[in-house]
Amino acid sequence: METAKKFTPEHVAIVLDGNGRWAKRQGLPAIAGHRQGAKALKAITRYADSIGIKHLTVFAFSTENWNRPPEWVDDLMKLLLYYLKNEAKEIIDNNIQFRFLGRKEKFTPEIIKLIDDLTTATQKNTGITLTVALNYGGRDEIVYAVQNIVNQNALTASDITEDMISRNLLMPSLPPLDLFIRTSGEKRISNFLLWQLAYAELYFTDTLWPDFSAQDLDAALDDYAQRDRRYGARIGN
Repeated sequence: METAKKFTPEHVAIVLDGNGRWAKRQGLPAIAGHRQGAKALKAITRYADSIGIKHLTVFAFSTENWNRPPEWVDDLMKLLLYYLKNEAKEIIDNNIQFRFLGRKEKFTPEIIKLIDDLTTATQKNTGITLTVALNYGGRDEIVYAVQNIVNQNALTASDITEDMISRNLLMPSLPPLDLFIRTSGEKRISNFLLWQLAYAELYFTDTLWPDFSAQDLDAALDDYAQRDRRYGARIGN
């Protein structure tokens, strides 16, 4: 869509929702939906890069997801390990900069090493920045920032500013969010990028994530292009 491409946002975030429901509708185990969702992410990342989106941040695994059934978590960890091993070269070769957002401590040493290796190998890539949120929670990130600030010496209340909080987040260099997309018909933020969402435009679609295509992203971008972004400034009534 010409309108969508003309007003392309710099930073888009997506909650990858509906994988399990997709699998259920196909009569498949839940992990099959996540495998198809991983394929959708690959395609959407390439398309987003081709139309000029600079940052794509996706919510893949939350801090709360550890409370799911152990077999579900185990399947997800195996899938994560598989893609870190088998997709790394393609990410590097396609000039994508990979970044991790979240807490790594709960992952296995092998997964942590693969995340670190891929981050290092792509840090000079100049294409789209793909940030994958794993073991991430928006409230946890704000607590993390406050803890970092408290640990700094000789601070007074007046020293605490929005800029200081931003500089102490899990990923201080993550730019402000322009467009938030959630798939599968759910209309919730679900603890994702709470600080960065302050002035983002929100878009919800009934499409399940494994079915989300370039056309679906174009529809979101076209809707975004019609918005009057005011950043809190009141104009008119």
